[in-house]
Amino acid sequence: MDHDFDVCVIGSGAGGGPIALRLAQAGKRVLVLEKGPWFTEKDFFKDELACCRRSVYTPKLSDEQHVIEDKNPLGEWIGTPTSESGRDFWNGNCVGGSSNFMSGFFHRLKPVDFRLLSEFGPIAGANVVDWPISYAELEPYYTMVETEVGISGRVLAHPHAEPRSTPDFPYPATAEHAFSARIDRACAALGVTAFPVPRAILSRPQGDRRSCEYSGYCGSYGCASGAKGSARAALLNRAIASGHCELRANAKVTELSSDAKGNISALAYVDGDGVRQRVDAKIYVVACQAIESARLLLASTGPRHPDGLGNRYRQLGRNLLFAGGSEGIGSFYYAEMDPGEAAALRQRGPFINRAVQDWYTFEDPDFGGRAKGGTIDFLFSHPNPIGRAVNQIWDNNDEFLVWGQPLQERLQRVFTAKQYLRFEAFNDWLPNDDCFVGLDPGVRDKWGSPVARLRVANHPHDLKVGRFLADQAARVLTELGAKEIHTFVTGDPPQNLVAGGCRFGNDPKTSVLDRHCRVHDVDNLYVSDGSFMPTGGSVPPTWTIYANAFRVAEQIRAAL
Repeated sequence: MDHDFDVCVIGSGAGGGPIALRLAQAGKRVLVLEKGPWFTEKDFFKDELACCRRSVYTPKLSDEQHVIEDKNPLGEWIGTPTSESGRDFWNGNCVGGSSNFMSGFFHRLKPVDFRLLSEFGPIAGANVVDWPISYAELEPYYTMVETEVGISGRVLAHPHAEPRSTPDFPYPATAEHAFSARIDRACAALGVTAFPVPRAILSRPQGDRRSCEYSGYCGSYGCASGAKGSARAALLNRAIASGHCELRANAKVTELSSDAKGNISALAYVDGDGVRQRVDAKIYVVACQAIESARLLLASTGPRHPDGLGNRYRQLGRNLLFAGGSEGIGSFYYAEMDPGEAAALRQRGPFINRAVQDWYTFEDPDFGGRAKGGTIDFLFSHPNPIGRAVNQIWDNNDEFLVWGQPLQERLQRVFTAKQYLRFEAFNDWLPNDDCFVGLDPGVRDKWGSPVARLRVANHPHDLKVGRFLADQAARVLTELGAKEIHTFVTGDPPQNLVAGGCRFGNDPKTSVLDRHCRVHDVDNLYVSDGSFMPTGGSVPPTWTIYANAFRVAEQIRAAL
């Protein structure tokens, strides 16, 4: 039987880009379908309105939304459409997905992350499992990402580093701010190791991509130089240039059709003109992002899949993961510093590039002995002027508006008197039965498809670990001499760091995918985004998503 394509990839982010590149390089006929528009470097400006105040790179909630369930005072779960609440769970709907807008803090998982159950034992109320693969199996693909996506950094030998098969990164570290050395000294004084953070940002040009131009606006912004290692800039452009990959933007896939044997026979999508189209391929790859991938599979019913693809044992959409953690901030007043230090601190552009993993695992009697902790990244507060100004209009207790001369004084102080150093701490968001994706029975998107209905409850253990990490980070800020130190721990999930929902495993009764990320009971369907992760680790997941997608690409190539 002849097919339109060898492989059809649905989604163009970190999970889809490696598939498209590797199979196009192998001479296979590849089609990538992306729901959003196709932006390029010329479309990315350092425009806070476009980036952070309006829905330019994400859908309007009136067109596409989610329904989020929260507990009311009676303990009942009540769903509210995000068009009503204003909560936004989109983070970049366009070619390259949210990888266009990441900060590029790249950390590998560690061997312990693949054996969370074996290493630390069960936790009541958490669905913790070991991975069906080991760190050693994924390590070559972590290394592959360093070259293919472009990771800049320098390896520092320290007691908490994970094993590597290469001595260093392929690109030198990005330019570091002078304040980074001060963090090194403060950590050393506390007996803590601060190490350089690898960044998925080119420190020198490569091909059509320019190196970092150090504008100071990175996280949440698209990259105008192409230095950021988005799936679009680093992978898809090369896949298309091979002549074996076609990318269709503004293509919303509505369903996957399956035959009497349970395999995928075709898919339907709506193009930018609103016309319904049909495509068939030998193999299909879903890489829509964790929430949307589960939503598509749930909506794709068939003779052998009455409850959705891969949902024979009601595992689809379960064990959704976000990033647990905490954050904090400290102030450094220029007037209290040596003039030279103050002048250096005022500089914007170079990165802090410092992290601490001394508490990735730790011993503490409050946790019953050995426990899993996480990663602390240090960074300057984002320079967005509108956001900074808006934060000054309420008093410290958020009880009344500040205006007139007091507001003027606040604005002058926040922009001219001090610099902020922030930290973000990452720890496991434990999978649990109250964090999952389903289909809403009533709310639909502009194409008429049921929207995803999410319950996003965290496990109490996540907050306990987040508080522990926040306290350790506060010690570093205190040693640095920061004033007005504030730390925050919250159970509200960061929508840009999401995984799970289609966990992989060896037993179809407890997983959606096999160890190669092929859907159980469907011979020609794979899922290659962060959905596969059974646990999230204590780092941002993007590097792991990239690495696993390269691993899955090899499995698909062998299958073809």
